[in-house]
Amino acid sequence: MARKADALILCVPTPLNKNREPDISYIVETGKAIAPHMAKGCLVVLESTTYPGTTSEDLREVLEAGSGMKAGKDFHLAFSPEREDPGNPGSALAEIPKVVGGYTPECLRKAIALYAMIVKTIVPVSSCRVAESAKLLENIFRSVNIALVNELKVVYQAMGIDIWEVIEAAATKPFGFMPFYPGPGLGGHCIPIDPFYLTWKAREYGQNTRFIELAGEVNTSMPEYVLHRVSDALNERRAAIKGSRILIVGLAYKPDVDDERESPSYELMDLLESRGAEVSYYDPYIPVIKSTRRHGRWAGTESVAWEREIVESFDLVLVATRHGSVDYRELARWSRCIVDTRNAFKGIPLPSGKLWKA
Repeated sequence: MARKADALILCVPTPLNKNREPDISYIVETGKAIAPHMAKGCLVVLESTTYPGTTSEDLREVLEAGSGMKAGKDFHLAFSPEREDPGNPGSALAEIPKVVGGYTPECLRKAIALYAMIVKTIVPVSSCRVAESAKLLENIFRSVNIALVNELKVVYQAMGIDIWEVIEAAATKPFGFMPFYPGPGLGGHCIPIDPFYLTWKAREYGQNTRFIELAGEVNTSMPEYVLHRVSDALNERRAAIKGSRILIVGLAYKPDVDDERESPSYELMDLLESRGAEVSYYDPYIPVIKSTRRHGRWAGTESVAWEREIVESFDLVLVATRHGSVDYRELARWSRCIVDTRNAFKGIPLPSGKLWKA
């Protein structure tokens, strides 16, 4: 099939290895697989998020070695980062501007012609490295700003101030402010991973990325903070985490999707169980947990049913994802004690001491 294709688009996983270093093996192996079958004059576009230089160096070398052709002469090479917003019905592929960088000007022209057939706005840049860097900036921007509000959440909680009310007030400013929201940690395949592709590559140039790394530390510490809030809530009821039955509401990493990759809910489940809690979860989008790289021990675990007698049987309910289909007023009535990491109970009256924000 590859021999008949005018264009080949590569969109493969780019995870971190166990040492939190970039793993571009999927890109390399895919390049090796398609190289012998590439037709002369074809266009190869990489869309996977990665560090600057992957397309024009790592992938190019693999494709040239396997095909016997030269990039920019015998075949065309480009990078165009994937942009999507899962769970957002208003996010249409054709409406999202497409950043495109080519190995040569002719490679860029070919890539623009390809994407112009399906995307309304093309954003050409001077090189593959610039396009790769732009995608990293988009995700680092989110990581850093989420870390900021996560840190402020902890600070303001100590002061008795609700971070959600603070953000809501600040967001009324019509310029110079963009709201970001705290949570129990970062999830998904992008934000928890992509920034570290740049920190790794930066070391090759003798550069430190302290800001990015600090943001990562803040965000990865959030499950521990939530754990402390769960402990405080239970202690107030003369109970301990050990021996308590805890229900986590929301396994997906973001609302209204079935994607649980890198979800902080897994970290919360591990932490709570390691301290002796009996942990269950409810997620309407994930009826059964599939096997995952880091949390395989939960594979096969089923979501509890959404029934009053079941929810009432738990000592504490921990809201980790704010799915729109969950009836939080119902959950408020059924729950004995609630720890809310997503401001899901805003505007719902609850007895004093029943709701804890984390």
